[in-house]
Amino acid sequence: MPSYPPSRQGDVVDVYGATRVADPYRWMEDLESPEVAQWVAAQNAVTRAYLDSLPHRQPLVARLTELWNYSRASVPVIENGVLFYSRNSGLQRQAPVYMRTGAGGVETMALDPNALSPDGSVSLAHFAPSPDAKLLAYASAAGGADWETIRIRDLVTGQDRADEVRWVRFSDLSWTKDSRGFFYSRYPEPPAHKVLEAALSGQAIYYHRLGTPQSDDELIYQRVDHPAWIVNGTVTEDGWYLLIRTYRGADNNNQLHYLELGGDTQTVAGPIVPIVESGNAEYSPIGAYGSRLYLRSDLDAPNRRVIAIDLENPEPAAWRVVIPEQADAIEQAALIGGRLIVHYLQDVQSRIRVFALDGRLECDLALPGVGTVSSLEGRADAPEVWLGFSAPLVPATVYRCDPDSGRLEAFEPPVPPLDTSQFETRAMFAVSKDGTRIPFFLTARKGIALDGSHPVMLYGYGGFSISVLPAYRPDVPAWLELGGIFVSVNLRGGAEYGESWHKAGYLEKKQNVFDDFIAVAEHLVREGYTSPSRLGIMGGSNGGLLVGAVMEQRPELFAVAMPAVGVMDMLRYDRFTGGRLWATEYGSASDPAQFRYLIKYSPLHNVKAGTCYPATLVTTADHDDRVVPSHSFKFTAALQAAQGCERPTLIRVETGGSHGYRPTDKLIAEKADQWSFAAAHMGVSRRD
Repeated sequence: MPSYPPSRQGDVVDVYGATRVADPYRWMEDLESPEVAQWVAAQNAVTRAYLDSLPHRQPLVARLTELWNYSRASVPVIENGVLFYSRNSGLQRQAPVYMRTGAGGVETMALDPNALSPDGSVSLAHFAPSPDAKLLAYASAAGGADWETIRIRDLVTGQDRADEVRWVRFSDLSWTKDSRGFFYSRYPEPPAHKVLEAALSGQAIYYHRLGTPQSDDELIYQRVDHPAWIVNGTVTEDGWYLLIRTYRGADNNNQLHYLELGGDTQTVAGPIVPIVESGNAEYSPIGAYGSRLYLRSDLDAPNRRVIAIDLENPEPAAWRVVIPEQADAIEQAALIGGRLIVHYLQDVQSRIRVFALDGRLECDLALPGVGTVSSLEGRADAPEVWLGFSAPLVPATVYRCDPDSGRLEAFEPPVPPLDTSQFETRAMFAVSKDGTRIPFFLTARKGIALDGSHPVMLYGYGGFSISVLPAYRPDVPAWLELGGIFVSVNLRGGAEYGESWHKAGYLEKKQNVFDDFIAVAEHLVREGYTSPSRLGIMGGSNGGLLVGAVMEQRPELFAVAMPAVGVMDMLRYDRFTGGRLWATEYGSASDPAQFRYLIKYSPLHNVKAGTCYPATLVTTADHDDRVVPSHSFKFTAALQAAQGCERPTLIRVETGGSHGYRPTDKLIAEKADQWSFAAAHMGVSRRD
């Protein structure tokens, strides 16, 4: 076992009702502290030396570099007949943004994010072309953090304009139809030296007119009565309405208001008109035809349905159900070409159905195979449907579809550098502790013997109504080539079976999520796919919490645990950045009833001295301002002090990275570290 740098233990104790809870590593929450910086540097040095010594590490770097080296494009957005999309030629740190007139037009680079910083540390977060297709608003982020700065690229001159909009976060970016400005959401400037950790408060929607300073931006909407709430605004395609969505937490429930902008003579002044103020369900706009607004909603429909609201008569009694709730859950919906294009999940596999605006079913779209639709794009005034399709052995591919003929045409199709014919994916089920059937997808070499000998890596998330769909990951083939099996699990807490599936795995029912993950692991052992000495678990963010909780509840079941950017301190998570928003998912320790179940599974607070835990590689990043890295610091220190056997506990802290961003070269390096660590502790022999 490595010799770890010392982790000082303080004497901080918090009191929750009658319960005293020690927090000896509280000092690690001060991310600007020299002591924390020294601890991180020392831990990284130990981890780097250990990982570099592993026999699989260098071969995996080489193989992953090969597997990433293919061209891949995003689903385009379309303005004024011009397609805007990103495309990475292979190993570029970030994907440049391109534009072309029509699918067959000449490609021109609109923006190269690789020019934003020499090392890729400044990320391109997202972009939005103006309605006249002459300008590109783009948001960049230092280290890929959630804080963004918006600039404007003139697509005629290729130069940026003087406009700069700062302190943007969790924001839509939506132009007015006249291309003279855009709506965005921002927070007040955070305190100095607390930019990456200060609790968020006071988000508001503003309108920025091109050519004016940000100080002149017009305040459109805010919730002074609820400063922790999220407020976002999106302009309808015809430019007539600004739709304002207000969220009290990180769930999908929202209030809905609108501001009428007008047609040719646009104004951002006027009354904010309520549509739905109860916030008791999801009301997610799909699109508008005239004054009729189409929405996806789970009101009285856990699997979601499509409703229509006439903004000239928005009373609930006048709402109309256009597409009733069905047995399969709606994952996405779009208004394209005067039709409603609806993406359903049938046992976590995508189905696309086309409806007329009156709800009449027109047809099903035939997909390229069994797999996942990642996004739907198109315009209400044009018939073409653009979608991204993927499967565990099929790289993400963009297709253009004509709903009338059903014909699919690949756009900039990828040609990955591998032959997947030797592998297969199986859709399977396990039974959880309470009898619930849990779907999962297993990808492995064809014809494997069920003798318990295979190294298996389980991946899961299980939260925030987010569906984990079976899709291609460029790193997984390298694991399969080593004889490994990769399994993605569809845990409760997600939305794979609608909102009821989500609610079965949140708040006081969070333990169901952990039970589901354990049930799949036990099923794989029982059926002979693997054994505990060759079984690993991985997940990020809420999935990092999952890994931390499960490795503590069943340490003997796993050989390897790899929690990434995890929420590990469930008693204090809501004191940092946007953590208060997650209280709708987790609960808060400030509530005595919720404290009682949070303390039972909080990874930081359930480390038991002398227990033999799996070999653990914790990963986080210095610019993670969503789940602050102190979660991972404190968990690592506690686990290192408690480990009761020779299995290592290491932490890898990425520099110039964030919660979800790594430039390609750093992403490859991190994946090589993770898979080589897994191979070393799951009995994988050296690849020739």
